[in-house]
This record gives sequence, C-alpha cells and structure tokens, in this order.
Amino acid sequence: MDPTDAVFSTDHRVPSSHLLLDQLPSYQSLLYRRKSSGSARRRGSGRVRQPSVISGKWLEQKTVHSGEELRPVRELPKSMEDKRQEKEQRLQQGGAPIGWGLWRLNVHRSLKRLKEDGMDLLSSLQLWRADVHLIEGMFGTGILSYFSFLRFLVLLNFIMFLLMFVFVMLPVIITSHTSLNITYSSTDVRDCSVYPSSSRQGLVVFHQHITDLLSGTGFLEQTYLFYGYYRLEFIHSAFSYNLPLAYLLTTVSYLLLSLVWIVKRSASGFKRKLIQDEDRFQSFCNKIFAGWDFCITDENAARLKRSSLLYELKMDLEEERIKQKMANRTRCERFRIYMLRAAVNLFVVAVLISCFFCIYVATVFSQQKQDEEQSNFLLELMVEYLPSIVITLANFITPLIFNLIISFEDYSPAFEIRFTLMRCVFMRLASIGVLLFSLWSQITCGSSHCSCGYNHHRYPCWETHVGQEMYKLVIFDFLIIAAVTIFIEFPRKIIVNHCDCALAKWWGQQEFAIPQNVLEIVYGQTICWIGTFYCPLLPAINTVKYFLVFYLKKVSLMTNCRPATRPFRASSSHFFFLVVLLIGLALASVPVTVSIAEIPPSRACGPFVNYTSSWMVVPRVITQLPHSLSSVLMALASEACAVSLFVITCLGMFYVIALAGAHKRVIEQLRDQLAMEGRDKRFLIQKLCQAQQGVFARSPDRGCHGNRQDAGLYFVRETKA
Repeated sequence: MDPTDAVFSTDHRVPSSHLLLDQLPSYQSLLYRRKSSGSARRRGSGRVRQPSVISGKWLEQKTVHSGEELRPVRELPKSMEDKRQEKEQRLQQGGAPIGWGLWRLNVHRSLKRLKEDGMDLLSSLQLWRADVHLIEGMFGTGILSYFSFLRFLVLLNFIMFLLMFVFVMLPVIITSHTSLNITYSSTDVRDCSVYPSSSRQGLVVFHQHITDLLSGTGFLEQTYLFYGYYRLEFIHSAFSYNLPLAYLLTTVSYLLLSLVWIVKRSASGFKRKLIQDEDRFQSFCNKIFAGWDFCITDENAARLKRSSLLYELKMDLEEERIKQKMANRTRCERFRIYMLRAAVNLFVVAVLISCFFCIYVATVFSQQKQDEEQSNFLLELMVEYLPSIVITLANFITPLIFNLIISFEDYSPAFEIRFTLMRCVFMRLASIGVLLFSLWSQITCGSSHCSCGYNHHRYPCWETHVGQEMYKLVIFDFLIIAAVTIFIEFPRKIIVNHCDCALAKWWGQQEFAIPQNVLEIVYGQTICWIGTFYCPLLPAINTVKYFLVFYLKKVSLMTNCRPATRPFRASSSHFFFLVVLLIGLALASVPVTVSIAEIPPSRACGPFVNYTSSWMVVPRVITQLPHSLSSVLMALASEACAVSLFVITCLGMFYVIALAGAHKRVIEQLRDQLAMEGRDKRFLIQKLCQAQQGVFARSPDRGCHGNRQDAGLYFVRETKA
C-alpha cells in the first residue's frame, strides 16, 4: 500500500492513529445510526468491516476519473487535433466497425444530423424570433416569458381554427360550390323551426353596418361566423359525412388538445418550481450565485435587474422575519389577526357578489332592450356592449381594492402577490360564468315552462346569440387593450418626460406588470374556448387579435414601459401562466359541457335540430355501427367500465404518490449527505490548520510565506512515518 494512501484506508494493518478520516463527522454520524438501529454484534464489528464514506471515494478516485473516456469525443474539452487522435485510439482499442455495424453507425449519424438540421430549420421558422431575441436582450427573460406565452396562444388558436375549418367549415363550403347530395337538418315542430332573417331591409345607414360589425348581428348573423349557419346533417359523395358528429368531435378535440398541450408545457416548469420552493437556503444560493440574467445587454435593464435581485433578497429576508414573528405570536395576537382576515375576506366576498349582481342586471337589461329599436347609434351600441362594459369596469376596480386591503391581512410579501393574483383570476373568470348564467336564465325561461324547451320567441337560434355575446367580449377586450396603450400609456410617457412638475415625477414611468398582462390574455383565451362551439371562426379572430396585441405590447414596452421594480417570482418561467390557463380551460369546459349534454339545441338552426341534446348524436351513430363494434363501444361507455377505469386510475395515482414520496426521501438523504460533505471539508481544513500550527511551533524562525508549502510536506512525511 502506498504510504500516502494510508491515511485514507481502513485496513486493520494500518495503525489506528493514522485513521484520520474515520474521525470525519459523516463517519461518526454513520456509526451513531448503526448503534441506534443495529444489533450488538453488528455494532461491535461495524467499525472494522465498513470503510468510511470518504475512504471509498479515495479508493475509487482513479475509476471515477477514468470515466471521462465514456464521454463522446465531441464533448471532450480538447482541440480538434486531440479529438481526432482520441477517436482513432478508441477505434483501435474497440476495433473499427465493419459490415452491418458500420452501416448502422452511418445511419445513426445521418439520422442524428437530419434531426439537428430539422430542429435548426424549425427554430429559424419560429414566429417573432428576432423580436423575441430583441426583447430578451433589452429586458431579460422575465418579460420574455410573457411574449413567449403570447406566441404559444397564437399557435394554439391557429391549430383550433384549422380543426374547425377542416372538419366543419370546409365540407359546408365544398357543398355550396358542388352538386353533392345533401341532407338538411329538419324538425317536425313548425312553431319552433322559424328563424327570421336579421338582415336589415331597405336603405341602411352606414353606422348600422358598424353596429353589425361590432356586435355580430345583421349581415354577419347568418354566415360562416356563427353556429346557426351550419344546418347540414349529411353530405353524400363516395361516403356519408356526418356533420353533427364532426362538429361535436371537433369541439371535444380542441378542448383535449389544449389540455394535453398545456400540461405538457407546464410539466418542466412544475419540476423546476418544486426544486426551487423546497429549500429557502437553496433559493438564496440561486439568487446570489446564479441569479444574473446574462442575456441582458441594455444598461438600464441591467440596473433594473440588479435592483430586482436586491428586492428579491430583501423580500426573502422579510419573509423569514415574518415567519419568525408569526412563530412568536401569542394566542391573543393570533385570534386578532384571524378575526381581521375573516372580516377582510367577508368584505372581498361582498365586493365579488356586488360585481356579479351588477353583471347579471346589466345582462338582463341588455337582452330586454335589444328587442326594442334604438334611434341613437351610440345608445344602440351601448346597449349591445353593456355586459362587456360592466365586466371590464369590474375587472379594473376590483384589483385596486384587493391591492389596498391585502396590506391589512399581515401576510408575507410573496403570499400577498399570489393571493391577490388568485383573487383577480377568480374575478375575471367568474364574471364570464355569471354572464353565461344570466344568458341561460333568459334562454331556458328560468323557472317557467317553454314550449320548445327554450325561449324560442326571443332566441330562435340561442347558440348564435351566445356566440354573438362571446364575439362582442373578444372585440371589446381588444378595443380596451388598444385604447389603454394608445390613449393612456403614450400620453403618460410624454407627460413624464416633458413635464417637470412634482405630480408627473410622482406618477412616474409606466411599469410592465407581467401578471396583469397575463391575466388579460388568459381572460381572452377563456372566452375563445367557450365561444368556439357557438362561433366557429372565433379562434381565427383570436389569432388575429393576439397577433396585433403582440405588436401593441412590444411597441408599448420599447417606448413607454420599464420592467417592474417588484418582479413576480414566477415571471422567469411559464408555470404560473399555464396554471392560470388551466384554470381558465376548466372553467370553459363547464358551460360547453352543460350546453352539449343538458340544454336542448335550437330547432330552427344548426346541425343538431333533430336531437334532444347535442350529445345524442353519439349514441345514434353507435347504434348504426355493426353489432359487434356497437356492443364493444356500449360496454366501454357502461357504468362498470367507468368504475373499473376509476379504480385503475386511483391505483396508478397511489403508485405515483408513493413513488414521489420515495423520491422525496432520497432527495432529503442526498441533501443531508451534501451538508455532511461540507462538514467533512471543514473538519479536514481544521486538521490541516492544526498541523500547520504544529509546524510553525517547531520552526519559529521561518517566515509565514515560506512555511505553508513546507507544512504540507511535513504533514505527508509524518504520515509516511
């Protein structure tokens, strides 16, 4: 055995005085655990048989070091000439592949190169690639995440439009220009099948066309834009195309596609968030050693990034202070703060109920006044957009109230931001639900009985009317975003730059608030998910809307705004955005599912006039299939299969939860081991310092700088002895 390695060995032939590493904290902790859990015999022999943790590492150091040869040649930190020599040596040692092996190697290289070229091509064709890189360089990855999220929604809406166009619109367009055999949807109830034309007759004033364009009425109502135009049932050519089934399956497909796509994108962000939120000390290390954004090239952005990092560190320290303060609260103080929070939450509930009641009253009033002729153009437009105006005002006022009262609840700064945002999310998305509830209370006649199953006299095609309301919400939302950018943010920039008064300086430059901007586009996307069933062209309108919003926000960011001095923690990733988007998708699925499964479809328009509900097209199609296939599908749709699937899903969920718990315990053990490694290093440094002090004590006539190297050599010579 090499004398130098004697210190790191636990062989019984080595004197026990040289077993320095057995004194390490990690080894002592291991012995303590064995004593507490093992038997007496294993306790007595454990120290002799088991090597220390660090000893094993030293014994296997050469093996680990030689693992570099397993890395690919292209990844080695060597020059090209050294890489070629390394490759030739590997081929000589392993033997050059010939025949089938050489062909497989060449095919693998070609496929890998083709994949890399394809990825480069897709990256070069990415939408707004240059603009996104410019924003990233000037403002960092925080604001970049908003524009990347907006780009994702543009692509999602475009895919939704392609689905509706290919499977619903295109067959109807083809049949209007060809002589195919067509079967129209019809009903036996004459009184319920009347759908009067909404086109304006006679001389039409120009502003009436503007009203029709903004509200979806008049010449737009009976077009490809809305549900009522698609009254075909079967298209007969070489095969029979079932349009009601295609319409329903396309709706289910775009909802499932959105769910899978969002969950897939949020998986990586969820893993990263779990790691970051697990340990506060790790958060401090990440901010101090890896918090800088090296994509920033602008000096002002670098200054803001520095201040934001400083603010985050202050906020972390403030959270630690508040946690300590919460731990030291007395029972009376806890009772007081809980009562205060209960009172504040009751006030929040009262504000939300007031807003919802205003939305309900505005919707009912608007529906009643739309039956009357309005002589004034602005008054008619106001009546049409009254629910949208009330919803926008509620979405503007309630965040101000929430930001004001959150300071009285004594939460930590990070929790204040998250809690306020979740209240705003609930307000924005629930307002859409209240609007739909108000509409359906009018459509289904409330508690009274309707002869056609719905209020046919006011809404001969109620799906088209719901689509018009969703269409107006999308248009009004875009008009509000454009108006705020043009008429508020631009003048504010001019006033702040050219006015020296104290009020302008206090007002300051506009901040680009990432969470609020994300809530705006999530609100619009939720409307699109709900309205696509009633307005098949709504995804195309939403695609154009987000395309224009991108350039509006980009110009506003470059000219008017600055990054927020109080950054949101999740702004560097898409996780928070995608969670809010999932909440919007869940909310959008509820009214669409209820209207498909429960509410009777219109008898005067649309492809489902022959069915008592839109979902009934599926059982009817299944009964027309061959008996064996029909039996299999009916069995899959039975309660027994549903219960079995539920049990299997629960078992899989329990397995995943158990696996996650096991992984969490392993991670905790690895963290403890990492902390113990730090203690070992500290222990070794202390021993080295003691040895150096011993050398200095024996040779006091030597200088400090000349003795440090000698001390290390002396320590080795003592080991050899």
